[in-house]
Amino acid sequence: MAGYVHRSEQQQQDNTWTLGPGDSIDICLDIQDPGIAAIMSEHSFPPLKNDLLLRAAKGETVERPPIWVMRQAGRYLPEYHEAKGGRDFFECCRSPEIASTLTLQPIERFGGLIDAAIIFSDILVIPQAMGMTVEMVDKKGPHFPDPLQTPADKQYVELMQRNVDVAKELDYVYKAITLTRKKLDGRVPLFGFTGAPWTLLCYMVEGGGTKLFKQVKTWIYKYPEETKALLQKISELCVEYLALQVKAGAQIVQVFDSWAGELSPSSFKKFSQPYLEYIAKHLPPRLKELGLEPVPMVVFPKGAWYALDACANMGYNVIGMDWLHDPAEAVKIVGDRPVVLQGNADPGVLYGSHESITEVVKEMIKGFDWHNRKKGWIVNLGHGITPFVNPDDLKFFFEEIHRLTKTQ
Repeated sequence: MAGYVHRSEQQQQDNTWTLGPGDSIDICLDIQDPGIAAIMSEHSFPPLKNDLLLRAAKGETVERPPIWVMRQAGRYLPEYHEAKGGRDFFECCRSPEIASTLTLQPIERFGGLIDAAIIFSDILVIPQAMGMTVEMVDKKGPHFPDPLQTPADKQYVELMQRNVDVAKELDYVYKAITLTRKKLDGRVPLFGFTGAPWTLLCYMVEGGGTKLFKQVKTWIYKYPEETKALLQKISELCVEYLALQVKAGAQIVQVFDSWAGELSPSSFKKFSQPYLEYIAKHLPPRLKELGLEPVPMVVFPKGAWYALDACANMGYNVIGMDWLHDPAEAVKIVGDRPVVLQGNADPGVLYGSHESITEVVKEMIKGFDWHNRKKGWIVNLGHGITPFVNPDDLKFFFEEIHRLTKTQ
């Protein structure tokens, strides 16, 4: 921290710093100094009233398992459609006011039943920041009109050469996070997030959702080195993007590797794991450079059940699990490593009876050995909530978690 202090001539001779009547002290601060700049630009947020999820994410013993669900701000809520109106999906993402309103809707609806908010945004803002066009087609999902074809593509060359300014390109996300933190008024912590490099690559090459993954499999088996180069570039952008989300007010972050399960175990080690590890390794020091404290990090490698042991060594605080995992087996695999597990109810159970929901909740509580451990578990679904769920059934799921995890 650069600066200097003026003292009187007598003080300098006496080598004293005492100020008496009539004495003055002038301090000059270098605003280019990163530490000073971080302090001066630090947002003033209301104190956090419910830190249960943050404590649990750090592996602490807690009074009950915290709860949130992926896509909790979304299409299953009637109020989502009212607030969204006729706006395009990405238009909502780019409006801090609308994004913050949508983020808060489940917090308002479910009151004290959930323990975190997650910013309303999308993983595909990274490809957009890189210069690719992404559209959200109603009832079909994301669509890239001009996906990457081969490394010989002019677009690939331009992507690799482009200096992407995520601070500028994704400024609307940071503004939404800051606004949301203030609106939350400390009720619960706020998640920031990014897509994982592998999953983002899938969309950039396939041009949208796919069942065959033909194009991206062509890339990893025909152009492995060019694929890795692009994955590395995406990884670096993800680190900066997450760091700036934390600077804006995010208190915990999650990396969504939604298509991890499309990789074989050996391919996962080549095309996903190194880049997930890169993010976990480089985010904390980047936060330190910005004058920020580290935040808990979550990784969610959906479908890659075989990689749980490897994920426990990546440096993340929390591992998100889909419903293909047996919780009891996952607890054994993680062992005494300081890693928390998150999940992992089948989202489809919310279409079932209340009796079925209760049974699934009981199975999770037993599988994660909650009543004996009192730590190491954040309740969630095994993937995002689906659009046609009745919000009252989700509320019942939350209520059953509270009821059945009370201290016995």
